Amino acid sequence: MAGLKYPVLLVHGMGFRDRKHLNYWGRIPKVIEEEGNTVFYGNQDANGSVVTNGEYLAQRVRRIAEENGIEKFNVIAHSKGGVDIRYAISTLKINDLVASVTTINTPHNGSVTLDHLLKFPDFLIRFGCKVTDLWFRLLGDKKPDTYRTIKDMETGNSAEFNRKNPDAPDIYYQSYAFSCKKVTSDFFLWFTNLVVKHYEGENDGLLAPRALIWTNFRGHFRSATNRGISHFDEVDFRRRPLTRKKLDGITDITDFYRDMVRELAGMGF
Repeated sequence: MAGLKYPVLLVHGMGFRDRKHLNYWGRIPKVIEEEGNTVFYGNQDANGSVVTNGEYLAQRVRRIAEENGIEKFNVIAHSKGGVDIRYAISTLKINDLVASVTTINTPHNGSVTLDHLLKFPDFLIRFGCKVTDLWFRLLGDKKPDTYRTIKDMETGNSAEFNRKNPDAPDIYYQSYAFSCKKVTSDFFLWFTNLVVKHYEGENDGLLAPRALIWTNFRGHFRSATNRGISHFDEVDFRRRPLTRKKLDGITDITDFYRDMVRELAGMGF
Protein backbone atom coordinates (compact mmCIF):
# COMPACT_ATOMS: atom_id res chain seq x y z
CA MET A 1 0.00 0.00 0.00
CA ALA A 2 1.50 3.32 -1.09
CA GLY A 3 0.94 5.93 1.57
CA LEU A 4 1.61 9.64 1.66
CA LYS A 5 5.10 10.93 1.01
CA TYR A 6 4.89 13.07 4.16
CA PRO A 7 3.28 12.32 7.55
CA VAL A 8 -0.04 13.80 8.66
CA LEU A 9 -0.47 16.48 11.31
CA LEU A 10 -4.04 16.60 12.67
CA VAL A 11 -4.98 20.03 14.05
CA HIS A 12 -8.12 20.11 16.20
CA GLY A 13 -10.72 22.85 16.49
CA MET A 14 -12.06 24.99 19.32
CA GLY A 15 -13.41 23.63 22.59
CA PHE A 16 -11.50 20.32 22.69
CA ARG A 17 -7.96 19.08 23.21
CA ASP A 18 -5.98 16.16 21.82
CA ARG A 19 -6.16 13.42 24.43
CA LYS A 20 -4.85 9.87 24.30
CA HIS A 21 -7.94 8.15 25.70
CA LEU A 22 -10.62 10.52 24.36
CA ASN A 23 -9.32 11.27 20.90
CA TYR A 24 -10.82 14.34 19.24
CA TRP A 25 -10.65 12.55 15.88
CA GLY A 26 -12.40 9.30 16.78
CA ARG A 27 -11.57 6.44 14.37
CA ILE A 28 -10.00 8.77 11.79
CA PRO A 29 -6.31 8.48 12.87
CA LYS A 30 -6.52 4.68 12.72
CA VAL A 31 -7.94 4.81 9.19
CA ILE A 32 -5.19 7.17 8.07
CA GLU A 33 -2.53 4.93 9.63
CA GLU A 34 -4.04 1.87 7.94
CA GLU A 35 -3.28 3.59 4.65
CA GLY A 36 0.41 3.41 5.53
CA ASN A 37 0.79 6.89 7.05
CA THR A 38 2.22 8.32 10.25
CA VAL A 39 -0.01 10.63 12.28
CA PHE A 40 0.98 13.44 14.67
CA TYR A 41 -1.27 15.85 16.60
CA GLY A 42 -1.30 19.61 17.02
CA ASN A 43 -1.91 19.56 20.80
CA GLN A 44 -2.63 23.29 20.91
CA ASP A 45 -4.99 24.84 23.49
CA ALA A 46 -8.71 24.21 23.14
CA ASN A 47 -9.62 27.89 23.50
CA GLY A 48 -6.38 29.66 22.73
CA SER A 49 -6.40 32.63 20.38
CA VAL A 50 -5.21 32.27 16.80
CA VAL A 51 -1.96 33.99 17.78
CA THR A 52 -1.08 31.87 20.82
CA ASN A 53 -2.21 28.62 19.20
CA GLY A 54 -0.36 29.52 16.02
CA GLU A 55 2.81 30.15 18.01
CA TYR A 56 2.45 26.80 19.75
CA LEU A 57 1.83 24.96 16.48
CA ALA A 58 4.84 26.59 14.83
CA GLN A 59 7.09 25.47 17.68
CA ARG A 60 5.58 21.98 17.71
CA VAL A 61 5.95 21.47 13.96
CA ARG A 62 9.61 22.51 14.10
CA ARG A 63 10.26 20.26 17.10
CA ILE A 64 8.56 17.17 15.63
CA ALA A 65 10.36 17.69 12.32
CA GLU A 66 13.75 17.99 14.01
CA GLU A 67 13.25 15.06 16.39
CA ASN A 68 11.96 12.71 13.69
CA GLY A 69 13.90 13.87 10.66
CA ILE A 70 10.71 14.94 8.86
CA GLU A 71 10.98 17.12 5.78
CA LYS A 72 7.35 18.27 5.54
CA PHE A 73 3.84 17.58 6.86
CA ASN A 74 0.41 17.13 5.33
CA VAL A 75 -1.84 19.15 7.64
CA ILE A 76 -5.49 18.19 8.10
CA ALA A 77 -7.25 20.80 10.22
CA HIS A 78 -10.79 20.97 11.52
CA SER A 79 -12.75 24.14 12.29
CA LYS A 80 -10.67 26.92 13.92
CA GLY A 81 -7.59 24.69 13.73
CA GLY A 82 -7.38 25.63 10.06
CA VAL A 83 -6.99 29.29 10.94
CA ASP A 84 -4.44 28.48 13.65
CA ILE A 85 -2.20 26.59 11.23
CA ARG A 86 -2.57 29.25 8.52
CA TYR A 87 -1.21 31.81 10.99
CA ALA A 88 1.70 29.53 11.86
CA ILE A 89 2.47 29.09 8.17
CA SER A 90 2.07 32.64 6.87
CA THR A 91 3.04 34.83 9.83
CA LEU A 92 5.48 32.53 11.64
CA LYS A 93 6.97 31.17 8.41
CA ILE A 94 6.82 27.40 8.81
CA ASN A 95 5.80 27.09 5.16
CA ASP A 96 9.03 25.20 4.39
CA LEU A 97 7.79 22.39 6.66
CA VAL A 98 4.30 22.03 5.17
CA ALA A 99 3.43 20.25 1.92
CA SER A 100 -0.37 20.55 2.01
CA VAL A 101 -3.17 22.01 4.13
CA THR A 102 -6.65 20.50 4.09
CA THR A 103 -9.29 22.39 6.07
CA ILE A 104 -12.58 20.85 7.16
CA ASN A 105 -15.33 23.38 8.01
CA THR A 106 -12.82 26.07 8.92
CA PRO A 107 -14.32 29.58 9.36
CA HIS A 108 -11.92 31.28 6.93
CA ASN A 109 -14.44 34.04 6.22
CA GLY A 110 -15.76 34.49 9.74
CA SER A 111 -19.23 33.99 11.19
CA VAL A 112 -22.12 36.33 10.41
CA THR A 113 -23.92 34.78 13.39
CA LEU A 114 -21.11 35.88 15.72
CA ASP A 115 -21.31 39.37 14.24
CA HIS A 116 -24.88 39.53 15.52
CA LEU A 117 -24.35 37.78 18.86
CA LEU A 118 -21.41 40.01 19.75
CA LYS A 119 -23.76 43.00 19.75
CA PHE A 120 -24.83 41.92 23.23
CA PRO A 121 -23.33 44.04 26.07
CA ASP A 122 -19.58 43.56 26.00
CA PHE A 123 -19.23 43.20 29.78
CA LEU A 124 -21.58 40.20 29.73
CA ILE A 125 -19.66 38.57 26.90
CA ARG A 126 -16.33 39.16 28.65
CA PHE A 127 -17.68 37.71 31.91
CA GLY A 128 -18.91 34.56 30.18
CA CYS A 129 -15.57 34.20 28.41
CA LYS A 130 -13.62 34.56 31.67
CA VAL A 131 -15.68 31.79 33.27
CA THR A 132 -15.06 29.64 30.20
CA ASP A 133 -11.32 30.33 30.42
CA LEU A 134 -11.23 29.13 34.03
CA TRP A 135 -12.86 25.88 32.97
CA PHE A 136 -10.43 25.29 30.14
CA ARG A 137 -7.47 26.00 32.40
CA LEU A 138 -8.71 23.17 34.60
CA LEU A 139 -8.83 20.97 31.49
CA GLY A 140 -5.22 21.76 30.60
CA ASP A 141 -5.14 24.94 28.51
CA LYS A 142 -2.08 27.09 29.17
CA LYS A 143 -3.33 30.33 27.59
CA PRO A 144 -7.10 30.19 27.09
CA ASP A 145 -8.55 33.39 25.67
CA THR A 146 -12.15 32.72 24.67
CA TYR A 147 -13.00 36.38 24.16
CA ARG A 148 -10.15 36.93 21.69
CA THR A 149 -10.96 33.63 20.03
CA ILE A 150 -14.56 34.51 19.22
CA LYS A 151 -13.60 38.07 18.25
CA ASP A 152 -11.08 36.58 15.80
CA MET A 153 -14.03 34.91 14.05
CA GLU A 154 -16.00 38.09 13.36
CA THR A 155 -16.28 38.60 9.61
CA GLY A 156 -14.35 41.89 9.68
CA ASN A 157 -11.49 40.44 11.71
CA SER A 158 -11.42 37.35 9.49
CA ALA A 159 -11.13 39.52 6.38
CA GLU A 160 -8.23 41.40 7.96
CA PHE A 161 -6.59 38.10 8.95
CA ASN A 162 -6.87 36.85 5.37
CA ARG A 163 -5.21 39.99 4.05
CA LYS A 164 -2.30 39.57 6.45
CA ASN A 165 -2.00 35.79 6.02
CA PRO A 166 -2.14 34.92 2.32
CA ASP A 167 -1.59 31.35 1.19
CA ALA A 168 2.02 30.29 0.85
CA PRO A 169 2.69 29.76 -2.88
CA ASP A 170 4.66 26.54 -2.31
CA ILE A 171 1.88 24.77 -0.36
CA TYR A 172 -1.18 22.96 -1.75
CA TYR A 173 -4.37 24.15 -0.03
CA GLN A 174 -7.85 22.64 -0.23
CA SER A 175 -11.05 23.23 1.73
CA TYR A 176 -14.27 21.28 2.38
CA ALA A 177 -17.70 22.19 3.75
CA PHE A 178 -20.26 19.95 5.45
CA SER A 179 -23.72 20.68 6.81
CA CYS A 180 -26.76 19.15 8.47
CA LYS A 181 -29.96 18.67 6.51
CA LYS A 182 -32.25 19.72 9.36
CA VAL A 183 -32.12 21.44 12.74
CA THR A 184 -32.66 18.16 14.61
CA SER A 185 -29.81 16.36 12.84
CA ASP A 186 -27.53 16.48 15.88
CA PHE A 187 -28.95 16.35 19.40
CA PHE A 188 -25.93 18.18 20.82
CA LEU A 189 -26.08 21.05 18.31
CA TRP A 190 -29.80 21.55 17.65
CA PHE A 191 -29.98 24.92 19.42
CA THR A 192 -26.84 26.39 17.83
CA ASN A 193 -28.03 25.02 14.49
CA LEU A 194 -31.31 26.89 14.98
CA VAL A 195 -29.50 30.15 15.81
CA VAL A 196 -27.10 29.92 12.85
CA LYS A 197 -29.99 28.92 10.56
CA HIS A 198 -31.82 32.11 11.59
CA TYR A 199 -28.91 34.34 10.53
CA GLU A 200 -27.19 32.34 7.78
CA GLY A 201 -29.33 29.41 6.68
CA GLU A 202 -28.04 25.86 6.25
CA ASN A 203 -25.14 24.96 8.57
CA ASP A 204 -23.38 22.10 10.36
CA GLY A 205 -24.62 23.16 13.79
CA LEU A 206 -22.04 25.93 14.15
CA LEU A 207 -20.89 27.24 10.76
CA ALA A 208 -22.53 28.07 7.44
CA PRO A 209 -20.94 27.14 4.08
CA ARG A 210 -20.19 30.77 3.14
CA ALA A 211 -17.69 30.90 6.04
CA LEU A 212 -15.82 27.80 4.92
CA ILE A 213 -14.93 28.40 1.28
CA TRP A 214 -11.20 28.80 0.76
CA THR A 215 -8.52 27.93 -1.78
CA ASN A 216 -9.32 24.88 -3.97
CA PHE A 217 -12.79 24.52 -2.48
CA ARG A 218 -13.71 20.88 -3.02
CA GLY A 219 -17.42 21.13 -2.39
CA HIS A 220 -20.28 21.17 0.09
CA PHE A 221 -21.23 17.73 1.47
CA ARG A 222 -24.39 16.66 3.32
CA SER A 223 -23.95 12.85 3.50
CA ALA A 224 -26.08 10.08 2.06
CA THR A 225 -28.57 10.15 4.95
CA ASN A 226 -31.41 12.55 5.67
CA ARG A 227 -29.60 13.99 8.70
CA GLY A 228 -26.51 15.33 6.95
CA ILE A 229 -23.12 15.79 8.62
CA SER A 230 -22.75 17.93 11.75
CA HIS A 231 -19.70 19.71 13.16
CA PHE A 232 -19.22 16.76 15.50
CA ASP A 233 -19.77 14.17 12.78
CA GLU A 234 -16.91 15.74 10.80
CA VAL A 235 -14.44 14.41 13.37
CA ASP A 236 -16.24 11.13 14.13
CA PHE A 237 -17.54 12.27 17.52
CA ARG A 238 -19.84 9.23 17.82
CA ARG A 239 -17.25 6.68 16.63
CA ARG A 240 -19.69 4.96 14.29
CA PRO A 241 -20.98 5.20 10.70
CA LEU A 242 -23.65 7.76 9.88
CA THR A 243 -25.74 4.82 8.67
CA ARG A 244 -25.17 1.11 8.13
CA LYS A 245 -27.20 1.17 4.92
CA LYS A 246 -25.42 0.98 1.58
CA LEU A 247 -26.22 4.33 -0.02
CA ASP A 248 -24.63 6.64 -2.55
CA GLY A 249 -22.58 9.37 -0.87
CA ILE A 250 -20.88 9.55 2.53
CA THR A 251 -22.23 6.94 4.94
CA ASP A 252 -19.14 6.85 7.20
CA ILE A 253 -16.95 9.91 7.73
CA THR A 254 -13.85 7.71 7.91
CA ASP A 255 -14.40 6.83 4.25
CA PHE A 256 -14.11 10.51 3.41
CA TYR A 257 -10.74 10.79 5.16
CA ARG A 258 -9.48 7.56 3.60
CA ASP A 259 -10.33 8.81 0.13
CA MET A 260 -8.81 12.21 0.86
CA VAL A 261 -5.42 10.88 1.96
CA ARG A 262 -5.38 8.49 -0.99
CA GLU A 263 -5.95 11.41 -3.32
CA LEU A 264 -3.18 13.44 -1.68
CA ALA A 265 -0.86 10.45 -2.00
CA GLY A 266 -1.73 10.20 -5.67
CA MET A 267 -0.80 13.87 -6.08
CA GLY A 268 2.65 13.19 -4.66
CA PHE A 269 2.14 14.55 -1.16
